[in-house]
Amino acid sequence: MSPGGAAGCTLAVAASGACVACRPNCDCAAIPETLLESELFGYEKGAFTGAAKRTAGKLESAEGGTVFLDEIGEMPPSLQAKLLRVVQERTVERVGGRVPVSLDFRLVCATNRNLDTLIGNGSFRDDLFYRISEVSIRVPPLRDRQGDSLLLAQFLLQQHSERFGKPTRGLAPDAIRAIQAYRWPGNVRELENRIKGAVIMAEGAVVTASDLGLEDPGDDPEYLNLRTARQRAEAQAVRQALAVARGNLSRAAELLGITRPTLYDLLGKHGIDAAQFGRHATQAPEAATASVQPAAPPGDTTGGGE
Repeated sequence: MSPGGAAGCTLAVAASGACVACRPNCDCAAIPETLLESELFGYEKGAFTGAAKRTAGKLESAEGGTVFLDEIGEMPPSLQAKLLRVVQERTVERVGGRVPVSLDFRLVCATNRNLDTLIGNGSFRDDLFYRISEVSIRVPPLRDRQGDSLLLAQFLLQQHSERFGKPTRGLAPDAIRAIQAYRWPGNVRELENRIKGAVIMAEGAVVTASDLGLEDPGDDPEYLNLRTARQRAEAQAVRQALAVARGNLSRAAELLGITRPTLYDLLGKHGIDAAQFGRHATQAPEAATASVQPAAPPGDTTGGGE
């Protein structure tokens, strides 16, 4: 279980031993119900308008490996029933098809919802929950594991330096202090966004607190100036709202209790780029579950949940 953006995806995939670069994955909250079925289960030629050829879904594409379903708590009940059949029978019928296709895969799921609550109100199937929750991992928010923030920052710094072809940078002392002192309301998603932005924009040999958009209190008397403190608090509040809202300006303005035009003024005033906080700038309510469903051993077609 973890709050939004607390690295449930990363931890779940690491626990499964899957290759992050190779695993098929699907964000159940980001895809409309009408498209999610074909995305997961595949479809036959002519199954619907635009289905020009037979296409395997995420589950079929994961044959012999791992498929990751993010935000499974958002999956519509009708698709929950179909996923349950796949997990139980280890077969899938593509949309528009009638011939079952045998499958062998490991299923990893994550959610930022409390599945017990969803089961209680009837929006999540209890039989599916018991099938996919053989191994469950609760991930606390980053603010409750501050010792991890620096390790994650260093890992992400190396990862994005390689991704963007930048020299591997280090973290300046003020950046280290700022990372350890900051509360990270946006969890690992916010940390990754800030690190990625710093890798792209930083000009020096090391990433500073300023590159991260954070402030190092240090012993600078300037921090005792009330006007300066208010401006920094204002900028930090805007960044936190953008992180929680994943860059959605209307939602961020609502969280801040201001109008959208006022938010635009604050973005310009503090030089904040809202695009850095968007959903696709990287790649999580109060609780989330990461579950691992083992692949069936040879000859086992019952699934691993019972």
